[in-house]
Formats: sequence, C-alpha cells, structure tokens
Amino acid sequence: MKPARHVHLLKLSVGTDDVEGLTRWQASGRAQGADGLPRHVTRMWPRREEEILAGGSIYWVIKGAIRCRQKILRLDEVIGEDGIRRCAIVLDPEIVRTGQATRRPFQGWRYLRPEDAPADLSSQRDDEDALPSELSAALAEIGVL
Repeated sequence: MKPARHVHLLKLSVGTDDVEGLTRWQASGRAQGADGLPRHVTRMWPRREEEILAGGSIYWVIKGAIRCRQKILRLDEVIGEDGIRRCAIVLDPEIVRTGQATRRPFQGWRYLRPEDAPADLSSQRDDEDALPSELSAALAEIGVL
C-alpha cells in the first residue's frame, strides 16, 4: 500500500503581532490540553486527516504573512460545553520560523501543499533581531524574503 502524501494546514493567528506572541499564547494554560501540548480548536474536522497526520504542519499567518510552522501531532475530538463536536489540532511545542509568504485574510484554515510552503529558516538565525513586521511583509510581497 502506498504511503499517504502529506499536506499542511494554513491558519491565521488572530490577535498575534509576532512569533513571540504566538509562543506566549501557546505557553498559557488556555492553549494547552491536559497533556501540556499546545492545541488549536476548530469547528470543522479536516477531511484530509490521513494526509495531515502523514507529516503535516500548521503554517501560521501573522500580520499578513506566513512566519512560522508547527508539526501536527494528532487530531483530538473535543465536545464543547454546548455539546458540539470540535477538532483540537494538537501541535508540537516547537515553533519553527519559516521564510515569509504574504497571504490575504481568510476564515478558518486552508490546505497547503508541501511545494507551496515556505522553507524553514536556519536555526542559526534564531538569535537575529526580527525585522519590523511592516518591513518584513513588504519584502515578502516583492519576493525578497
């Protein structure tokens, strides 16, 4: 049997100004499950679950550009206080910075093919000061980043 090709998810990080803000949010108890892993709860269950779990990541759009990703570990069923079934996307706590790619606002999440995903930045660049978000987005828009 042929192994499933993987696919990624693309999601807006609403209310986040930078990667550090996403990191702070995910370190809070509200963003973690009982296992201590960060998760993002969404109303819809991905139809391409097998492909996501075959090596997919969630790519976060912050201030109009993809800036980082996290490996998706599993999808858990969550029943809300309202009795509605939801999907908790359970994430690896490591946030990997990526090259930037501009994205227009959208609701929910989108599938992202591996060939369309920006490359990871070198871990050697982690200590560098981040560019201001406006400058970074402008450079990404013209294809420099």
